[in-house]
Amino acid sequence: MSSRAAYLRASAELRDNPGQWAAYESEGHCVVLAGPGSGKTRTLTIKMARMLAEDVPEPRGIACITYNNECARELEERLASLGVEPGGRVFVGTIHSFSLTQVILPYAKVAGMGLPDQFRVATRSESAQSLKDAIVQVFGGPRDLREWELPMSHHRRTVLNRDSEAWRQKREQLADLVEAFEAQLRRRALIDFDDMPLLAVRALRSNPWLQRALLAKYPVLVVDEYQDLGAALHRMVLGLCFSAGMRLFAVGDIDQSIYGFTGARPSLLKSLSEREDVQTVPLRLNYRCGNRIVAASRVALGHDRDYEAAKGAKQGAVFIHRLGGRYEEQAARLITQFLPQALARHPTLSYRDVAVLYPAAWIGDAVANVAAAVDIAYLRTDANALYPRNSRLMQWLELCGQWCCGGWKTGSPRFSRVLRDGRRLFSEVLSGEAASLDFHGKLIKCLWGQRDAALKLHDWLNHLVGEVIEPFSDGCVGLHDELEILSEFMAKVAPGGGHADMILGSLAGNGGQLDRITLSTLHSAKGKEFAVVFMFGIDARNLPRPGSNTAQAEEARRLFYVGFTRAKLEIHLVHTAGAPSSFIGHIQQYLDEA
Repeated sequence: MSSRAAYLRASAELRDNPGQWAAYESEGHCVVLAGPGSGKTRTLTIKMARMLAEDVPEPRGIACITYNNECARELEERLASLGVEPGGRVFVGTIHSFSLTQVILPYAKVAGMGLPDQFRVATRSESAQSLKDAIVQVFGGPRDLREWELPMSHHRRTVLNRDSEAWRQKREQLADLVEAFEAQLRRRALIDFDDMPLLAVRALRSNPWLQRALLAKYPVLVVDEYQDLGAALHRMVLGLCFSAGMRLFAVGDIDQSIYGFTGARPSLLKSLSEREDVQTVPLRLNYRCGNRIVAASRVALGHDRDYEAAKGAKQGAVFIHRLGGRYEEQAARLITQFLPQALARHPTLSYRDVAVLYPAAWIGDAVANVAAAVDIAYLRTDANALYPRNSRLMQWLELCGQWCCGGWKTGSPRFSRVLRDGRRLFSEVLSGEAASLDFHGKLIKCLWGQRDAALKLHDWLNHLVGEVIEPFSDGCVGLHDELEILSEFMAKVAPGGGHADMILGSLAGNGGQLDRITLSTLHSAKGKEFAVVFMFGIDARNLPRPGSNTAQAEEARRLFYVGFTRAKLEIHLVHTAGAPSSFIGHIQQYLDEA
């Protein structure tokens, strides 16, 4: 089926939803305010396919910026189902990837960015050492990195104009530290991830010709999860779309803004949606959650946004569990009692349909320990996972592993997708046809010879690294941090490591490849959905944290709301007896009155 036929067929599904259809029919700048489960990804991708076919003549294309690599991968999969292959005319990636590949690498020298020749992206250890040296320079001696790393990053991301009074008046020491840190990076011929959007914004502001160059390539800019992307992205949008002339199609939800500690500000999406030259479209219907969950979620949020469950939605159920004892004892009740009971109520469900969400990774340790003790498989997506779930390289290795574990027979995933994602990962060194064919040959030879789920994971990785990754990674500026992540993971699964018994078949996929429950922080669960959700550790000391100011308390409430609205059929709120979060009290009152 052609891409035009595919999106036209898919668009018929949008007609019955006034909001989705209005977004699909929009012609100028459009902001879609999309509540949980409102079908925003489907709307966005069908609209992208339409704009690419009807509004953007070849060879021009569309750039789509989203929050993280997992979001980007989902968008790519949705677009592929509509016959739109990312690459070439379509860019899909994070603000960091867009800044690096579309602005910094092509134009660093001619745009006067002041970067050293042969610069590359710092690894985490290189960034840490640069910060240590900067701290000694500014304070005259060592300090705890954890005390300064997050505030410094927040200051860099939120105060973009370093000539303004706010740059030094807010916290002069932070300004000094940022400048010293960046100088240490440059001395090592490095940039870090925070540098990427900042350098791109400055270059675009100082070089109008650069704005025109991007406009010539991408007349349409699509932004997903706008509320999470911060001041640099907002400044970029204002310049490219409302000065240079790109057309904007943005999707977001002020009520799901939960990354204030990284510099995200929901007010930016609000101000964008209120512009007179922007068509603002709300999506009201929730296709994910049952009726009772949608009704209770309005209480969870504390604001009535007029959301309602879509026609034909199931009832859904809300449970509150008041438990005594430590988290280990509470986790035992959850895993051995509440989980089996939920699955018994829904015989068609399995572990992959269940998630346990918590405010912080250390709380999840209790659940992981109990699950392991009773031999229930789980997938962790928090800071205590075996590797960062947002790593592009590790995501590709998961895909390679799935192909070797049966995908070569079933077509899930197809080798064409494994190859395409690999080529994008190593794109900096695969620009020529000969290099691209060499990569293709090495990859298929390596994977074809390792089609065995029982292989030791360390052996499989060693072979892939030696045959494919090492030969093509040296010239890739943005992969050094990813390679450090891979090296750390390989040490864990090596003989003598803590996970030496891991086999290829247990390599984490997207959560649907194996029958296991998902363990995740509330932050990491954003964008996901599960039939049954347990929110664990929802206590007064965790949500909101004691001493939170008004803005922090409001964000904690939005975080609670995000977790609450991951559930389709059942949401379980688990708290310590005598110490519930105030948010649970609101839900309990609603249930008592219903």
